[in-house]
Amino acid sequence: MEAGRPTREAFVAFVREVEPRLRIAVVAARGPGLGLDAVQETLIWAWEHWDRVTRLDNPAGYLYRVAMRKASRANARRPVVVPALASDTTPWVEPALGPALKAMSAMQRQAVVLVSGYGYTQQEAANLLGIRRTTLQKHLDRGLARLRNALGITHDV
Repeated sequence: MEAGRPTREAFVAFVREVEPRLRIAVVAARGPGLGLDAVQETLIWAWEHWDRVTRLDNPAGYLYRVAMRKASRANARRPVVVPALASDTTPWVEPALGPALKAMSAMQRQAVVLVSGYGYTQQEAANLLGIRRTTLQKHLDRGLARLRNALGITHDV
């Protein structure tokens, strides 16, 4: 990334690369309402601070933390809503999955959704969340154990 004065082309390319992963991670943690708003505000912040963003070693991870802070501030005014994952028209989705994900900690939910749901490698998810891979592994293991327990799964599938 080239530091300096913001250029529309460089920023658009950056957003195309980073926004989908950022959106998935923040929405997984904070739900679609808070998550989408926080990502949008964060990308505006990134444009306004482009010279700073371009000098970062892990701009996606940094912007993830910015978005989570923005979502946390907004959380005082709005509740976290985890998206419904099942309805009467999708019987192939386990109806208890949504409540089980909602019962997890935010980090457990993000680890499970990013790795098991969206197919991120553990290292990719850890980089995005700004944590070590071993820390992500702990959250993933705990989240999957809680998920298996909530869904009544007694063995690995």
